[in-house]
Amino acid sequence: MPLAEPAHIAALARTVVMGGAGGVRIEGLDNIAAVRRVVDRPMIGLVKARGGETDVYITPTLADALAVIAAGADIVAFDATHRARPADVAALCAVIRDQGRLSMADVSTADEGKTAIEAGADIISTTLSGYTPYSRQLTEPDFSLMEELSARGVPFAAEGRIWSTAHAMRAFELGAAFVVIGGAISRPDAITRRFVDAVADTSAHQARGSISR
Repeated sequence: MPLAEPAHIAALARTVVMGGAGGVRIEGLDNIAAVRRVVDRPMIGLVKARGGETDVYITPTLADALAVIAAGADIVAFDATHRARPADVAALCAVIRDQGRLSMADVSTADEGKTAIEAGADIISTTLSGYTPYSRQLTEPDFSLMEELSARGVPFAAEGRIWSTAHAMRAFELGAAFVVIGGAISRPDAITRRFVDAVADTSAHQARGSISR
């Protein structure tokens, strides 16, 4: 990705803060450190570490959580799904709390959210809906998951496939404490692709209509 360098990530973070963002979610230790130097808003930090015999890769270990904190994150995001994992959710929450930071448990189902809160997580995020084989596979935000979390009294942040202001407002209506916007803001390639695909679909539809006449 052309914008993957820490300096570019920091510039994007500064830009969204200028636009009114209340905080940022940043992946990667170098990126977290670079953003911390230029942004004083709350920062959710995480690392992605694939390997071993687990599908869990968002801040999977206690060492990863500590590294994210050392890099400058205020909130540590980690995978809290019910998959085999290298570190227990309760242990991750305890380590993060001991360092004076908040924990954000990324889940894919309401049961996972409830379990994570009981294990000590400060807030749940709907990030991983669709990323586990047993969760809903959707092209839009998982509003049903938000409804389920709200009904269970689980504090949550909405994240995942939020592409419009209408999506964001619906998430707040369902009880989201805040909304994390990803590719709809930070990925020009994905934004461009949505326009290109929409134009292509419209052109193809018009062409079929012309042929049918």
